Amino acid sequence: MGVSGTYDRGRELFVEDPIRAVIIVVAVVLVLDGVRQLAVGATQFSELGVMLKDGLMRGLFFGLAGIGLSMTYSILNFANFSHGDLITGGAFGGMIATYVIAGGFGSEGDIGSLMLLGSGATAIALALVIDRLVYKPIRDRSGITLLITSIGVAFTLRYLILFVFDGSRRGVTQSGAIPTVDIPAIDGTVSLNLHELSLVVVAVGLMAGLHFLLQRTKLGKAMRAMSDNEDLARITGIPTERIVTYTWIIGAGLAGVAGYMFVIWNGTLHWFQGWILLLPIFAAVILGGIGSIYGAILGGLVIGLTMSISIMWLPSGLTRAAAFFIMIVVLLVRPQGIFAGRATA
Repeated sequence: MGVSGTYDRGRELFVEDPIRAVIIVVAVVLVLDGVRQLAVGATQFSELGVMLKDGLMRGLFFGLAGIGLSMTYSILNFANFSHGDLITGGAFGGMIATYVIAGGFGSEGDIGSLMLLGSGATAIALALVIDRLVYKPIRDRSGITLLITSIGVAFTLRYLILFVFDGSRRGVTQSGAIPTVDIPAIDGTVSLNLHELSLVVVAVGLMAGLHFLLQRTKLGKAMRAMSDNEDLARITGIPTERIVTYTWIIGAGLAGVAGYMFVIWNGTLHWFQGWILLLPIFAAVILGGIGSIYGAILGGLVIGLTMSISIMWLPSGLTRAAAFFIMIVVLLVRPQGIFAGRATA
């Protein structure tokens, strides 16, 4: 295609879809400016490496936590605003398990595994109790009723955690004792510690396991069928109530594990941590296509990387706003999200 043909296509794009055209132009300008910053030394390659690493860590957390939120919406048909506080509850549960039983373990790896299991188990227990006492009696109501109820559950959980554990911010790691590997960069190094490597391995492993469950197992097929049409699934003999229970187990378990992962990576734990993280998780789910598990994973990576890399152009206090801006921009072009459709997988 010649220069005139390229010009004609560009002019057609601006006329037919001006929003998409402006987004493309802004993206190209930002990429070129990023290259300029690297070329003139305004941003070091090692600094960019740290941004990419931190963005990946955040993205994996948002994606893993977003899976449970997306499953709840897809199968139970409501946006669960208590999901963030399940993350906090799971993290505190892991901390309790560590303090109670850690005396019998000698290595940091054993303690980390214990906290991982304790976080998932605590979040699952909370979710099942809440479902039995609160959501199950009103499950046949509208999604708005369940959504508002979940906000009440969120506040209840949050202030119960505050009452039991007080409002202090707890440090949970000793940075000097964490094994670290320095990865060479052109003008320095990028450090990767054992906690960050564990986060990557656990997140990728759980995502791969969930993909296998949804695509290859009888339970996964039943969950996908219920997501598509609950009434038809019930008529064909699928035990829908059991599927709801498994949905809570899987979604809450992943939320608890995500809470553990974030606390270990961030190094601190406090009573409103999950609430602060809930909005970026929602943004990841909406960006990916609400109801889509794979969309939640991809949306989490986009949000996480945006929050980290946008510091090249914005003050650190605006990086979260940049992530939401990216979500809005993508939805202007693709309102259904990156992964179209309301499907569990």
